[in-house]
Parts: sequence; C-alpha cells; structure tokens
Amino acid sequence: MTELIFDVPLDELRRRTSMKWQAFDADVLPAWVAEMDCRPAPAVQRVISDFMATGDTGYPAGSAGCAEAFADFAGWRWGWTPSVADTVVVPDVMQGVARALQLLTQPGDHVVINNPVYNCFYGFIPWAERQILEVPLGSDHRLDLAALERAFSGADGVKPTAYLLCNPHNPTGTLHTVEELTAVAELARRYDVAVVSDEIHAPLVAPAAGFVPWLTVDPEGRSVTVTSASKAWNLAGLKAALAIGTPQTAESLRTLPDEVTHAASYLGLIAHRTALTDGRDWLDRATAELEANRSHLHARLESELPMLKAVRGQATYLAWVDCSALGVADPSALLRTRGKVGFSTGANYGSGGDQHVRINFATSREILDEAIDRTVTAVGSR
Repeated sequence: MTELIFDVPLDELRRRTSMKWQAFDADVLPAWVAEMDCRPAPAVQRVISDFMATGDTGYPAGSAGCAEAFADFAGWRWGWTPSVADTVVVPDVMQGVARALQLLTQPGDHVVINNPVYNCFYGFIPWAERQILEVPLGSDHRLDLAALERAFSGADGVKPTAYLLCNPHNPTGTLHTVEELTAVAELARRYDVAVVSDEIHAPLVAPAAGFVPWLTVDPEGRSVTVTSASKAWNLAGLKAALAIGTPQTAESLRTLPDEVTHAASYLGLIAHRTALTDGRDWLDRATAELEANRSHLHARLESELPMLKAVRGQATYLAWVDCSALGVADPSALLRTRGKVGFSTGANYGSGGDQHVRINFATSREILDEAIDRTVTAVGSR
C-alpha cells in the first residue's frame, strides 16, 4: 500500500518552529498560511542530506540547473518549454514580482489586481513604489473581462501600466481558462498594459484540469512570469524562484543586479531542481490527496455548516469561505476564540474579503476533520 503524503501526526507538527506553528497559542489548531503538513519528497531529503554531508554548501553557479529543470518540467506537465536563456534567478516569487514591476513600470504607476487576492500583493506593490488598482473578480469568482477592459483603458479614471495576475488564483482556487487569458492578453496589448503572472501554485493543478501558463497566450508581449517549486513541494524555507521573460522583457530581466539574482539559496536551488526533476511522482500523489481533501471539506461544510458558502476551486490547497451568515465583523476571530481553529482572515485579501476566511486543507484527514469539528462547535456556540 502506498504511504500517504499527508500523514504527519499533530504532535510531530507541533514541534515545528515555522510560521504556521508559531502564530497562535498552543490550543489553537492552525490551518491558515500556505505551508503543507507533510515531509519533503524523499528525493529532496536525500539531495539536501548529501550536499550537507559533503559540505557542498557554497555559492550557486547560475541557476544550478534549476532553470533547465523547470523548462523540462513545464514541457512534461503543460506542453510548454520556456526559454532557459530568458529565465533569471530571483530570491522568491514576491521579490521577483516586485522587481519585474519595477522594470516594467515607473514609480507611482498603478498596478491592477483582482481582489480577493493573495494578501502579499498588498504589501509588495507599495514596496515597489507602485499603487494598487483593485478590479474585483466577478460574482462567479472568475476574471471580469469587462471590468478589466474599463480599468486597462483608464475609463474608471486611472490608467494603469501593469497587471499582476494570480494564476491560478489565490485564495479562491480559480483556474483561469485559455479563453479568459487570451482575452486578457488582447486587452493588455490593446491598452499597453504589462503583465506579471504569479504562477507559484501552478504545479499543484492536476494535469487533467488544464492549467494554462500565461506565456503560452502572450509569448511575445510585455510580460514576465514568476514561479517556484516552493508551494508544490513545501519548500518555502529553501528560498529560490525564477522569473521568465519574453523577447520584449528578457533583456530587462537580465539587468537585475547581483543583489537580486545572487540572493537565492544554493541549497534552495538544488532542492527545487531536484523536486522538479525527481519529485514528479510525489507531486502527483500529493495533488490527488489534496483533491480528496478538497472534496471532503466541501462535503462536510455543505452537510454540517450550510450557512458557510465555500468556493469550489480547481487549484491550490486553499478554500475561500463566505461566513457572512454568521453576522460578525471578523469570522476568523470568532472561529479562533470559540472553536480554537486558526484560519486566515479574509479582510487581508482586499476589498470585499472581510466576511470570509481562507482554509488551508493541506493536512491529514484526521487534522482536517478536527478543524471542521472545531468550526462546527464555534458556529453552534454562538
């Protein structure tokens, strides 16, 4: 029988000192930040152990083969082979996003994002000295093309110079279609809007679901994709990421200073390269378990907490749940104080998110059920 990926017991998880396990009091069960409750893929464990044993812990030479590994992985997974020559190393995805925006826009320019969206967008865009222009997802949690056109054209009063796409979308788990992305690419060209695509969650999409890399719909445009193996293989503590340009943007990417391109961890690059190359079976097993957890979570919420409305996403290991029926200002605070379960606060994901929580279901079935049980208790105790 194949061992489960998500089988780490709670007592072992509680000994971890990463952010997920330090944010709340010990009596709160954390299911918030995007860390997975699993051990690294065996191939990654072995390679890091080998490098440590031999003392090969110096500076990386280029991407240490990570760019080539990602190109091969993308060809295998999505039928897309990005140019290694147009790929540069960045420390992590959000630093890569910020640097790409700095290359493609001017200080003070506006950048479009689709709220609710990854909370770090709200910190890194101002850090890059750009301003945020929110264009909400539609009521169906998909891209609102009409609203994007109004925004790109400046019809709403501000003309943006860039669009930061979350592909696939966090926190809703929306998987953008080729038709949607092609339409966005046409709008970006028409209104001269640069596109930076954050694709950190892309490997977690099951192959049959049909993830669409942004650069497959805009291979020649003013675009940059930033990606990493960190989310799919749970390697956030081993810093590394890649920024991939087009013929229009790659030359600018190659001007990034050493303090950016040399800031990734050597062991991070080695771990990511190994995951992309030798961790594919592990990824497929993890993705299958996550899909089973997604279905289980939705089934229990629909059965036991029908007043909570969860978006049925196709990507990530995160669930976006509307808790407005609870009638409280901050649902995450209610669930944390009364149920002792820690979900992400919806207000952090932009305008309109305040009545929501984001649930991380990348854990064992036992722990997931405990989180749901605590939610049921909290809601019932009101």
